[in-house]
Amino acid sequence: MTSKSASPAPPPHTLRSVLPVLALCWLAVFFDGMDVNIYGAVMPHMLDDEGLGLTPASAGTIGSWTTFGMLIGALTTGNITDWLGRRPVLVASVTLFSVGSAVCALAGDPALFGTGRFIAGLGLGGLMPLCLAMVMEFAPPRRAALITGILMTSYHAGGMAATGLGLTLAPSIGWRWVFWAGVLPVVIAVPLLLKLLPESPGVLFARGDLARAHQVADRYGLPRPTAAEAPEGGAKARFAAVLALFRPESRWATPLLWLASFCGLLLVYGVSTWLPQMMRASGYGLSSSVSFLLVINAGGVVGMLIAGRTADRFGAVKVSAIWFVLTAIGVLLLKSHLPLGITYVVVALTGIFLFSAQVMVYAATNTVYPAGERAAGLGWVTGVGRTGAVLGPWLGGAFVANQNEGWGFTTFALAGLLGAFAIVLVPLAARTGRRSPVPEPSPALRTPRSGAGDPA
Repeated sequence: MTSKSASPAPPPHTLRSVLPVLALCWLAVFFDGMDVNIYGAVMPHMLDDEGLGLTPASAGTIGSWTTFGMLIGALTTGNITDWLGRRPVLVASVTLFSVGSAVCALAGDPALFGTGRFIAGLGLGGLMPLCLAMVMEFAPPRRAALITGILMTSYHAGGMAATGLGLTLAPSIGWRWVFWAGVLPVVIAVPLLLKLLPESPGVLFARGDLARAHQVADRYGLPRPTAAEAPEGGAKARFAAVLALFRPESRWATPLLWLASFCGLLLVYGVSTWLPQMMRASGYGLSSSVSFLLVINAGGVVGMLIAGRTADRFGAVKVSAIWFVLTAIGVLLLKSHLPLGITYVVVALTGIFLFSAQVMVYAATNTVYPAGERAAGLGWVTGVGRTGAVLGPWLGGAFVANQNEGWGFTTFALAGLLGAFAIVLVPLAARTGRRSPVPEPSPALRTPRSGAGDPA
């Protein structure tokens, strides 16, 4: 017999219980944000480096190759993480974008530099959905949006670090040293992730490792995983997981989430890549133009905290829609050559809304997909959204190359309005799907739900 004293009660499932996982994922996403923003921070210096041979058009193409790698990484990771395990895939992602940064630092021509950015993109694309899925799994359900917002402050802290490196290292010792700083994640983050990051209890349960699954769940105050919540492994199950995103309850909400993510990531990566150069072309000085990237990321940190707390109260969908509209207004204001002080304020306010509008799209997936589908759902929302991330840098490069920066600002503003339209329709689409007659699924595609229904 086993006495009750032999199985101590797990700690309460609170915000504090998720902090160890949040801290490790925060560090990983910090380096993600640093690597993504390094390119925009040093691009003016790279364009001035005649030995490299970079042009605005080729710079935009390279930016798109980066995000194309991210597209492949996000789609691949979302469908193998439940099979191989989240911790090893996360470590592989960090290693990949560190290697890519080293290739960029060594590159002597745009082709090799673009190869390095593509390699980095493979790792960057896989990391974000993994970290989001991890913190959502470990977070208390009613704090999912807040935890997501806190996690994403790290992306902008990393962006600020990249801008600081661009402002200090690039003018004095050259832009290559900024990319050498992008190798630090494999030295700092990888050992910590291997030693301290727990594996997903749901993944462990799906592998049949029930003892470890229960151990991890008990340690972090989580409910023990059940068959209804655990992802299945194998290629057949991965295919079924994708089909499950189009079950009647979510078949209309899924493409709307994809469209909202497309618009959000077009904005995020278009602005992150081209804001310094677009502002420089609009008449601002080089130092001021690069500083705008620092300011917009500082606004992003504040915005994540505001959006997370607000979304926990009013819902991620409402916050995302309003934030998209406010982003469009801010981007349009940047078309005008305002006094420098006012421009800094507009850039900061735009940063508050720009990045968290996209992140609240991720948080909204928590209300559409049950636990067993969430990793695949997030992977596809981020992965399909990466097509916007591919298009954004290319568009920015095309506008700058043709000296049409004003049209660039207008295009980004229209993307914000379209994103607001898409995300605001998600609840209606989900309700419509739930009211539709539900045919009995085949056993291979059936994913049972818990009695509590969709997470709030």
